[in-house]
Amino acid sequence: MSVENPNKIDTSKLDKIIESYDSKKSNLIAILQKVQEVYRYLPEEALTYIGTKMEGLSPATVYGVATFYAQFSLEPKGKYEIKVCDGTACHVRGSMPVLNAIKARLNLTDGQLTTHDGLFSLETVSCLGACGLAPVVVINGKVYPQMTSDAIKIVLDTLLKEEN
Repeated sequence: MSVENPNKIDTSKLDKIIESYDSKKSNLIAILQKVQEVYRYLPEEALTYIGTKMEGLSPATVYGVATFYAQFSLEPKGKYEIKVCDGTACHVRGSMPVLNAIKARLNLTDGQLTTHDGLFSLETVSCLGACGLAPVVVINGKVYPQMTSDAIKIVLDTLLKEEN
């Protein structure tokens, strides 16, 4: 599915998503997942629209669900979502140098989470459930075990080459 312009919300697309889940409020999480797939995040306008469109829900309820679950983002994400574990096992085995190498390679400054071109987003997570493979990086669901600063640069360069 192609990613939409984050500055424009297409309500007809939102209507199709809502209708594909029978407009049931019990399907709200699945609807939000699909909206996030389209826009790479959950735009505030989309949350408000869903809350006014679906019977039995309010925009506040939709916003509450969107902010409760860590899988949802209210900020635009890059095409490649990079998660670096900073849990104890990963930290002890060198996740911080890996994280710093990613920031340096992608020219991310302090506090910046997504590259200017919107290609990469970076976040740290407390645990990826793979302590035996520490330090671990996950990119779009693919696990990269026992990462080093040099190894992650190769991974990033490979992804960058695929984009050119």
